[in-house]
Amino acid sequence: MKYLVLEGSAAAASCALLEDQKVLGEFFVNIPQTHSQTLLPMAEGLLKTCGTAPGELDFFAVTRGPGSFTGLRIAIAAAKGLAMAAGKPCVGVSTLEGLARNLAGFEGTAAAVMDARCSQLYAGLFSLEGGEVIRAEEDCAVSIGELGEKLERIKKPVFLVGDGAELCYNKLMETKSAGDYLRLAPPHLRYQRAAAVGAAALAAWIRGEALDAGELVPAYLRLPQAERELLARKGK
Repeated sequence: MKYLVLEGSAAAASCALLEDQKVLGEFFVNIPQTHSQTLLPMAEGLLKTCGTAPGELDFFAVTRGPGSFTGLRIAIAAAKGLAMAAGKPCVGVSTLEGLARNLAGFEGTAAAVMDARCSQLYAGLFSLEGGEVIRAEEDCAVSIGELGEKLERIKKPVFLVGDGAELCYNKLMETKSAGDYLRLAPPHLRYQRAAAVGAAALAAWIRGEALDAGELVPAYLRLPQAERELLARKGK
């Protein structure tokens, strides 16, 4: 099973080519460029470097959210375009599950967190057991305080991962008990990586969750800011 993964849900952008669980290649950038400038050139360069044509792939995968509305739209559009051109299906993966997969092999709980702005986080909790990453709670949008209350009840090592991890860690460490259980994932494991998303995509493929490219849509968790402002003006 050979597949290409695109990740553009936050500031970093990456793509990876995998064969089953083996990473054949990965490109990653974390620079101030829009994903419209980086993702497709990276994907084309990676496939060329690995000597693989799009038609040789079994499917294309991409994170579908939560995350940056613009970044998600760009990455999903790129994955759908490549898949349609090659006549292949797509697999959409939770961004937060992809983050948690960075910590496969750890023992405890992965709290995948992304800065959702407006004093909120996108968060997902995953149990880390025996090399497996098992969803413990559905993805949601919460405040740091609400997430802290959930983590306080877990009472075992909790590893914060994601672009909101450092912000969350610094805030929660202001409480005395947080130091007993809270850990910050190291920088090289903290950000969205297409290779880790690939592990989640393969699991979804095996579960039969592949879609026609036209069926793949983002999972934002919140309305875009423009829609929220419109509803607020209408008093809803």
